[in-house]
Amino acid sequence: MFNDALVFASIVLVIFGALFGLLAAIGLLRFPDFYTRMHAASKAGAVGCGLIFAAIAMVSLDGPVALRAGLGIGFVLLTTPLSAHLLARASYLTGHRPAASTAVDEFADTER
Repeated sequence: MFNDALVFASIVLVIFGALFGLLAAIGLLRFPDFYTRMHAASKAGAVGCGLIFAAIAMVSLDGPVALRAGLGIGFVLLTTPLSAHLLARASYLTGHRPAASTAVDEFADTER
């Protein structure tokens, strides 16, 4: 019923998606401040989730399931960067500053 190459490709996508999720979790633990942690979680998490959705679409062999997985990929890739940007902006405007090790703070001299 299933093509062996299709199953293998979906397994590879799930493994890479899980690795991106693991990298996001490690970034949450290792990075020094809120902004870099949020960057790790949003970027690696979105890519990992997208890869897992792609594996679901590939292995489902059903049009409506593949369509919903594709819509899930689009939703995650559209909303994750937007929400991360809005959270970072709100955090900065309320007074939460980056770590001292941050090389460039372009908003340091601007008025709120």
